[in-house]
Amino acid sequence: MFKISGYLISDLIRKKIIIAYALVLLLITLCLFWLEPNDSKALLSTLNIILLVTPLISLVFTTIQYYNSYEFRELLLCQPVSRKEIFFNEFIGIALALIFSFYIGVGIPFLIFKAGLMGLYLLVVGTLLTLISCSISYLISVKTNDKSKGIGWALMAWFYFAILYDGILLWLLFFFTDYPLEKFTLLLTSFNPIDLNRISVLLKMEIGAMMGYSGAVFKDFLGKQTGLLSIFIINLAWIIIPLLTAKKAFLKKDF
Repeated sequence: MFKISGYLISDLIRKKIIIAYALVLLLITLCLFWLEPNDSKALLSTLNIILLVTPLISLVFTTIQYYNSYEFRELLLCQPVSRKEIFFNEFIGIALALIFSFYIGVGIPFLIFKAGLMGLYLLVVGTLLTLISCSISYLISVKTNDKSKGIGWALMAWFYFAILYDGILLWLLFFFTDYPLEKFTLLLTSFNPIDLNRISVLLKMEIGAMMGYSGAVFKDFLGKQTGLLSIFIINLAWIIIPLLTAKKAFLKKDF
């Protein structure tokens, strides 16, 4: 069943963009630990890199790879292999190649500098963001026939998660300052996996000053452990829902 994904992984990890992704992350992470004597500050700086770079690369690479694999996918469809099997094997192959590259780039410095449990948690966060980004990319790609539009939508998704969301949240807090927005903020935060995972790391590190309004709401309403569990469940929903929606469209798609 996993022969297709195994072939894709062996092919993708040799691609220049995957190698460059690993090397850039490796160089940046090593520099952060070398230049910053405080490991906690180095980990926080690494978190910012993970939150911005990992979703961007995963979204764009997955989208491009989906469109570039069109002929390979047509060949597979001519074989005695179900569409469902092709879909999940492609997704697994791309996601694992990106995760492998991420582990090389971030995991090796964590081992060298003994980042401990917090370093391991950052690897989990990076893995979740990679899977979420791949899932969203598949939904965009399956729903959009034009490659340039698909890449555009992927970039727009990253722009919303990484930049636009904070502006919308600040505008809402300023405009509705006289109203209780705590529960609404919890709901709004659920629509941004990047902010969710930022909050989860800061909850884990117990850095209240850096949590921001949404992080403080999570801690006050749900507490540390319940908040972390809620964030993990929402992360799973971000992986599963777009992926299953993309699978449903893929099964009906006319190639």
